[in-house]
Amino acid sequence: MAEEKKKGTRRANGESAIYLGADGRWHARVPMGYKDNGEPYRRHITRKTRPLLVEAVKKLERQRDAGSAQQPGKPWTVGKWLEHWVENIAKPTVSENTYDGYEVAVRVHLVPGIGKHRLDRLQPEHLESLYRRMQASGERKASTAHQAHRTAHTALGEAARRGYAAKNAASLAKPPRVEEDESEVEPYSVEEVQRLLLEANKRRNSARWMLALALGLRQGETLGLRWSDVDLDNEYLKLRRNRLRPKYKHGCPESSQCGRKAGYCPNRVQTRRETKNTKSRAGRRAVPLPGPLVSMLRAHAETQQRERKAAGDLWTESEYVFTKPLGGPLSPNTDYHDWKRLLGDAGVRDGRLHDARHTAATVLMLLGVPARVIDQIMGWEPGTSASMRARYLHVPDAMLKDVAQKIAEAIWGRPAAPPVDKNQDNGG
Repeated sequence: MAEEKKKGTRRANGESAIYLGADGRWHARVPMGYKDNGEPYRRHITRKTRPLLVEAVKKLERQRDAGSAQQPGKPWTVGKWLEHWVENIAKPTVSENTYDGYEVAVRVHLVPGIGKHRLDRLQPEHLESLYRRMQASGERKASTAHQAHRTAHTALGEAARRGYAAKNAASLAKPPRVEEDESEVEPYSVEEVQRLLLEANKRRNSARWMLALALGLRQGETLGLRWSDVDLDNEYLKLRRNRLRPKYKHGCPESSQCGRKAGYCPNRVQTRRETKNTKSRAGRRAVPLPGPLVSMLRAHAETQQRERKAAGDLWTESEYVFTKPLGGPLSPNTDYHDWKRLLGDAGVRDGRLHDARHTAATVLMLLGVPARVIDQIMGWEPGTSASMRARYLHVPDAMLKDVAQKIAEAIWGRPAAPPVDKNQDNGG
């Protein structure tokens, strides 16, 4: 920090200039770096006395050196920052599905709720008030507010790292508590699985449901499976990519819009790639194929070849294992509705497609498959496998009863055999 500017002297680069102004107040020009166009940026501050000014200059210099000082230009509002962050920072660096979650949280909840606050003045209480309002109407679950909180935490953390805010208000805010509803997930019983498989055998792409119920493959993994990933001779398949939900934009000329949503536009244009590579090492895995599934996939390949010949020039070549009747990848939305129809036709209670994954994991446990092998088949990361097993492996009542009996025998011994009534008439 430089003293008052004297005639005939020059300040070194990066030094702050302090001087007494004609208005009788003390002024300082503090170098803060450079603007986006490359021009030097200096912050002007003023105080009534020199000691007060020196204290303010030192504080500002410390903020500058720590990277926590406000940058040049108009201060960010929370709304403008969130919109900038989700489109220009998050979108290029996260998966499409993660971006979708961020975008909805920003557009639907965060910007309308706290967007008008200045970014550097946002307080944790502002966020906590938003979470309460989201739940007060009864239309938003705690999990929705929690998703908004996680998005805010990530976005505001980036703002703090860049010096646009002194703190991350979301890291101090208390998010709503999410009660885990254990009744929400109930694996299908063996009898239910058998009824589903009998009904699935009557349908096209029947092997698709076998992979979900027997091996617990995720929807995106199954729909993204290509024949090059399947080795029927050695009875295994490799999971390398996930099918993404398609996203479209209008293909109609502006002069004659069809008036429909983009997904139903007759000239729609797909704006999202079909698949993405599995990013985690655990997700990229080999999964063993039971013999019946190998037979089903062989039959499925023959059926698909017949469909290809029958369709002729109408067939869309895609190399996917599971396709539409005329080729091309299956839509996750269509697949979801097919699952719901399968449940209804099989007379099995309604449930999520993901519940089949819980069923497969539980069956592997009942078969005595080692935990490490279960982790590989299910695609769980080593660091989270224990918690994932706790969520996915459901202990049936019969197993609990068997364990209780073994405990009783170990502690109290085997129960005595009931006495035989010698006077009982054995002839009757």
